[in-house]
Amino acid sequence: MNVVTYADVFQPRSEVGGRLYNLTLVVLGSIFIALMAQVRIPLPFSPVPVTGQTLAILLIGMLYGRNRALATVGLYLSEGLMGLPVFAGGAGLSYFLGPTGGYLIGFLFAAYLLGMFAEWGWDRRFGSAFLAMMIGSVVVLTLGTIYLAAFTGWKTAWMSGFLPFIGVDIVKSIVAATLLPAGWRILKK
Repeated sequence: MNVVTYADVFQPRSEVGGRLYNLTLVVLGSIFIALMAQVRIPLPFSPVPVTGQTLAILLIGMLYGRNRALATVGLYLSEGLMGLPVFAGGAGLSYFLGPTGGYLIGFLFAAYLLGMFAEWGWDRRFGSAFLAMMIGSVVVLTLGTIYLAAFTGWKTAWMSGFLPFIGVDIVKSIVAATLLPAGWRILKK
């Protein structure tokens, strides 16, 4: 087995064990995203809160690889669409179609991209890990802002749905970009 991502390190060799392992990762990952979504700081000037959700999405992408990450985020979004209280402040189709829906869709694209970057080895060095995390963050923010503009107009969406989150995402990216390469060094020992 070729070890490409963190999740591959512990992948069982048997087919049944591998399937059970992947299913377990997907379910646990969706729970992790749901828990991180509850870590939220409402902003008085924006319908979009600061949450731990984006960090969870980006980490899962880098830890799992693109297929597991996409399945994990897909499960998470499905749980929210079915009405489970997994989103930051709501659930169901009406919440999904509300002002934050574009960010939720952005999670799928970001998870896949980060998973691809991890498979390319971008999680092994601080610089490439930081760049990957920032690209993922910008994808989420861009799709979220475009969708938010339908509710608030372009200027308000830009000012309340994109700009306030850049600084927070830089901090999240620095933390993750520090931890990911350090984890690989520990695994090598």
